[in-house]
Amino acid sequence: MAELEGFRRRGSEVWLLAPSESEIFRRGRQAGIACEPLAVERWKFPFAALKTAAWLRRIRPHVVNPHSSRDGWLVGVAARLARVPFILRTRHFDVPISSRHVSGFVYSRLADHVITTSPKVTAHFRELFRLPESRVSTLSTGVDVELFSPRGDVAQIIPAAQQKKLPLIGMISIIRLAKGHEILLQAAQKLRAEGLPAHYVIVGEGPYLDAVRQKVRALQLTDCVTFTGHREDIPAVLRALAVLAMPSLHEGIPQVVLQALATKTPVVASNVGGIPSIIRAGETGRLVPPGDADALARSIRETLLDTVTTRNLAERGRELVEQEHNLEGMLDQLEALYQRCLPATD
Repeated sequence: MAELEGFRRRGSEVWLLAPSESEIFRRGRQAGIACEPLAVERWKFPFAALKTAAWLRRIRPHVVNPHSSRDGWLVGVAARLARVPFILRTRHFDVPISSRHVSGFVYSRLADHVITTSPKVTAHFRELFRLPESRVSTLSTGVDVELFSPRGDVAQIIPAAQQKKLPLIGMISIIRLAKGHEILLQAAQKLRAEGLPAHYVIVGEGPYLDAVRQKVRALQLTDCVTFTGHREDIPAVLRALAVLAMPSLHEGIPQVVLQALATKTPVVASNVGGIPSIIRAGETGRLVPPGDADALARSIRETLLDTVTTRNLAERGRELVEQEHNLEGMLDQLEALYQRCLPATD
């Protein structure tokens, strides 16, 4: 959405291809973006690819940019059939590739260029798929530093009297196994046993929600964990948090971590994927080994108690986003890539 709205502001025509029942499709329509339904069920693949190719021939875009696995295949095939001049494939996550040869077809044959969100993932992709340097770029998601500002409304997540007394430790993400919600809950249990008062906030929805709820009950944390569901007021939620936890097992560069840095919300995150390129230990936040609940608990405690260091980390985190990860800078880099890689047209 940031790319679509940003390029529309800059005068480009933009379209969104997505499943009609998806959240981004709803948001695209609300924003007045032209939306086209995309059928991603596997059994519909041949028909959907032909239908999408016909649609692409009608609108004649210069660029197609799939952002996930199934649309990478489906839209990649359709764009090749429709002879779209430039096909970009954006890769957001740092997860193991199950089949180098199968995935290699997507990244080498169904894409003219690949974007990843961190230098580590870029290096891995170049090595894994033997892609030349000119075919892969690193570009993390840009943050609107005016919207995600330290100043502004603060979300009321739990009763006001309780929220004044207790620091809020939060996760904001799709709720799936790789995000590490259970690691945070184990850390919460440890901190509670040590007598550290806090309340834990889980923002978002996803396929692992029921399992996380069950874990909360199993660890007897029901009274100190709040599930908010999907929230639209993420800047206000971040301002309410004393710590954003990101104990991911696999990750690219999480957008919410950059947003937290922009709001000066202290961050404790796993040392995986692209996270260390933005959460720099001792500079912009605290890093812990993935899957290590004890280390996560120690770093959360340190973040809450060592307020001077935490404040300094937060200040430098905001500076990092302003200088290297702001929204307009992302759009500038993406536009420059399009201009450089697009073949000459009439």
